[in-house]
Amino acid sequence: MIFVTGASGLVGSHLIKSLLSKGKSVTALYRHKAPVFEGAEKVKWVAGDLLDVTALAEAMEGATHVYHCAAIVSFSPSKSEEMIKANQEGTANVVNICLDKKVQKLVFVSSVAALGRIREDEPIDETMNWTPETSNSVYGKSKYLAEIEVWRGMAEGLHIAIVNPVIIFGAGDWNKGSSEIFKSGYDEFPWFTKGISGFVDVLDVVEAMQLLMESNITGQRYIISAENLTYKTVFTQIATAYNKRPPYKKVTPLLAAIVWRLEAIKSLFTGKTPLLTKETAATAQALVYFNNQKFLKAFPEFKYRSIVTTIKRVCAELTDLHSL
Repeated sequence: MIFVTGASGLVGSHLIKSLLSKGKSVTALYRHKAPVFEGAEKVKWVAGDLLDVTALAEAMEGATHVYHCAAIVSFSPSKSEEMIKANQEGTANVVNICLDKKVQKLVFVSSVAALGRIREDEPIDETMNWTPETSNSVYGKSKYLAEIEVWRGMAEGLHIAIVNPVIIFGAGDWNKGSSEIFKSGYDEFPWFTKGISGFVDVLDVVEAMQLLMESNITGQRYIISAENLTYKTVFTQIATAYNKRPPYKKVTPLLAAIVWRLEAIKSLFTGKTPLLTKETAATAQALVYFNNQKFLKAFPEFKYRSIVTTIKRVCAELTDLHSL
C-alpha cells in the first residue's frame, strides 16, 4: 500500500493520478479539502495534520511505501515560525512512523531551496547545502531542516530518496504556488526581472519520484530540473500561449527594493500577505543555474519534457479548469 502526504497539492495530486493509472493502491492524506478528479473514488482519503502524531500513525497503518509531498510554502515573514514547525516537525513525524512501521522506502519531496539557491558564481548541484550566506529564504531553511530529519531516518535504517525540484509547472490552483505565474501571464502582468531559474513539468517530477521509489537507490538526493531559463522567457511563453501581451517593463533591483518595503508596510495595516517580499525580490533578480546531470546519469532512459511544450499544455488545462 502506498501512502501519500500533501494529496491536495500540485505534486501530490498529480502523483496520485499517476499511481492510480498504474493500478496502485493509494491512501492519501489531505489537510483541508480532498482533490476531485476522475478516479478519485479509488483512493482512501484521510483528513489529517502531520503534527497530529496519533492520527498520522493510524493513517499510515499498513503502508509499505511512502511519498512525503506535504509542506507549507510561504515567503511571508509572518508565516516563518509556522512553516518551519510544519515542515521540520511534520517530516520528523513521518520519518518516525516509517521507522516504527518498517516502511520499505520513503521518497521525500524537498526543494532546490534546501541547497542554498542564491549562488551566482557556480551551478547548483546536489553536493551543496543551505547556509545563511547562500539562501535568502526561510522556506529554504525549513526544507533543509526537513531533509536533516530524512537523513536521520536513513541513519536509523530507513531506505530513502530525496528529490529537489526547481520551479514546478502544472495545472493547479492558480491563486497560489507556481501556478500563480500562469495567472499573471493571463492577466497581462507587465513586469519582468533579469532573473534566471530552473523549471520543470510536474509530470516529470512525479515520474522521477516513482523511478526512485521502484529502484534500489537509497540515501541519495537529486535535482529535478528540465531547463534553466530567464523569467522573461517563461512569462513571454505563457503570454503567447494565452494570446496576451508579453511583459515589457523591466524591474530594476532599486525598484524591487522600494516595492517590497511598501508591500511590507501595507501588510501591517491590512493583515494581508504582501505581494512581494524581500526574499522573493532577491530570488527574482538572481541568476541561478541548476545542474540536472546526476538524475539523468542514474536513469539514462529518462527524458525531460520541453518547458515550452509544458507551458502550452498547462495553459490549455488551466483554461478548462477555470472556464476562461
